[in-house]
Amino acid sequence: MTMNAVTYSDDQASAYDAIAELLQAAGVDLDDDSLLRPPEGGATGVMAVIGKAGSGKTMLLAELCKALTQAGVQVVSGDYEGRKSKDRRTLAILAPTNKAASVLRLRGVPATTIHRILYTPVYDPDYERIAEWLAGNGERPEVEGLSEESLDRAAAFYARNSSIPGALAAAGLRGSDFITGWKRRDEPLDIGFIDEASMLDDRQFEDLKEIFPTLVLFGDPAQLAPVNQSGSMVFDQLPEPRKLNLSRIHRQEADSPILDLAHALADPQVDFETFEHIVEEKARQDERVVWGQRVEVDLMARSPVLVWRNATRIRLINAFRTVYGAPEQELMEGEPLICDGIELPLKHRKKRLDLEARGLIKGAQVIYLGPGRKPGFSRLHVMGAEDPQVSAASIVKIEKPDEEEPFIPFAARMGATFLHGAAVTIHKAQGSQWDTVQVFAPDIFAAARAGRVEAGQPLWKRLAYVAITRAQERLIWVVRNRLSKPTQPLRVDDLKQAEAPVLRLEEEITL
Repeated sequence: MTMNAVTYSDDQASAYDAIAELLQAAGVDLDDDSLLRPPEGGATGVMAVIGKAGSGKTMLLAELCKALTQAGVQVVSGDYEGRKSKDRRTLAILAPTNKAASVLRLRGVPATTIHRILYTPVYDPDYERIAEWLAGNGERPEVEGLSEESLDRAAAFYARNSSIPGALAAAGLRGSDFITGWKRRDEPLDIGFIDEASMLDDRQFEDLKEIFPTLVLFGDPAQLAPVNQSGSMVFDQLPEPRKLNLSRIHRQEADSPILDLAHALADPQVDFETFEHIVEEKARQDERVVWGQRVEVDLMARSPVLVWRNATRIRLINAFRTVYGAPEQELMEGEPLICDGIELPLKHRKKRLDLEARGLIKGAQVIYLGPGRKPGFSRLHVMGAEDPQVSAASIVKIEKPDEEEPFIPFAARMGATFLHGAAVTIHKAQGSQWDTVQVFAPDIFAAARAGRVEAGQPLWKRLAYVAITRAQERLIWVVRNRLSKPTQPLRVDDLKQAEAPVLRLEEEITL
């Protein structure tokens, strides 16, 4: 089956047709590129596209997005939503984390996070006129304090990037100039595509069903279920006709040894020892798989080591800080952090939404850029966020081996909380991808020895599968408890250069 110059396998074609039928019931006809009247009751239901890594889920999502856009459906992003009309039909492409959303954006899919669609920005009226003009819904405005050249810069940026905040930043504005607050979405949207749906918990799923009468989930059943979900994923509860299974592996055109390893885990005859022999053999055949005798510390600042046990994670973090000579009482520029949530009382709900909207959601990977202008504040780069640089009140916790209480190098009274990010658990890494991934094999062996089973599959196999499929280009299977010495200092200059044309959040988020 060929559509839009893309050749589909039989299972992808069947999935495309089933989703097209669902969308037609919702009032969007992909065959005729036409928009129909939506159904009276609104809801048309939920459908899931399920398949392992390499089965073509992302390609199918991208092609469906193109088809909906061609039919006249408006893609809604998390940074700005134009004026509503009764005839407007909308699509939002969402992922649970910044990193997962950025993976889609790199493939040309305009994705945002679930948080950014649950809560919408409130724009200052003057600057909203600029946003409407950029989006093609109004005349070129005259705004006091902004020159014609500034508006030209905004228009040129928007033409290249389709980002309203980025365009306003190019005009010389700060986020605090044009975004006055955030509010919970009070009106439903239309169609939602959710990537990495295996990460959704029941509460998020219910929230999404309230907003989207038509939902299509894209998920991998071999990944780890959310914590406290009893090993199940939200699409498990769907009736069989609503679950579309992709079984063929499409990415083998690249002859990926990483995917070969991931799919070798499906063989029930493969135990841990056998699997390690397969890894070792792959490493001899292909340089994209490395049989590592030590953890490469140079990679840990941007690509954390993936582990199963918290004790291993803490030991690796402290070893990382030791070899870089990090002072015990403070953080060094370039140290990686993982957001562990927001600690704010209810009366500061607006500030919580502000932090979350800027990408500081639980599990977000962050690089420390230095102290802020006020005590307890940090300047941060949020990896994968559309507007990555922010300064926020922070509580940083560095856990120590064999100590119950973490060491806190500095802290605000309340704000965003962080753990060190040089090593993370495989659960927290789910949804993220890096060019090179180091997997700490002794932890996978410990899981194998524990003999635990999750949803009918040995836990060690699920852990190995998720860890391996985080690697886009190269996998390092670390077999010994050793750490290399750094070959260069930690750096942040590349991040600062990358942010020059993007939203500048120089005004700190005060409490």
